Amino acid sequence: MTDDASDTLLVQRAVAGDPKAFEMLVVKYQRRIERLIGRMVRDTDLVNDIAQESFIRAYRALPQFRGDSAFYTWLYRIAVNTAKKALVDLKRDPVVNESSLLSASDDDDETYRHDRELSDGATPESLLASKEIAETVNLAIEALSEDLRQAITLREIEGLSYEEIAELMNCPIGTVRSRIFRAREAIAQRLRPLLDTREGERW
Repeated sequence: MTDDASDTLLVQRAVAGDPKAFEMLVVKYQRRIERLIGRMVRDTDLVNDIAQESFIRAYRALPQFRGDSAFYTWLYRIAVNTAKKALVDLKRDPVVNESSLLSASDDDDETYRHDRELSDGATPESLLASKEIAETVNLAIEALSEDLRQAITLREIEGLSYEEIAELMNCPIGTVRSRIFRAREAIAQRLRPLLDTREGERW
């Protein structure tokens, strides 16, 4: 059974009154949703509260889930809207923080440490260069317009498909491709002095 089919079955069971089914969905996606929210707010103390509110909203809206898109795509949209509402309430602007860029996979964030011991073959110079590159990427993404920043984050960090991004951003897939291309170009412009890459090459 695919992930999407498994999620849809759990949603159906939850709607039918099985609380454990929704708990399984929470366990499955809680870390990803928390990391998503962590990329939108600087205050880490707010992340858990916003994530909890997102799941509460999702639970209340479960009967509206039709399975037209993946459950995570649907949940992602709820979490983004919940975080944006919280930011508006707090009069804060969403930002992409450095930790999100240095931990793009679904592995535990704790596995990364800025001050980790040198790995085999690593040198202080190479680690410093890697940190400088990560910080440059971070600054480049923060400087992007909101639509470009969201598109590149969804693609490169969340790993969503162009179709899923188009659905989340409510725009044609061609627009998504254009935004991701422009975002990559903007990031590459900042990285070229560090990487000494040629024109036309992207990160």
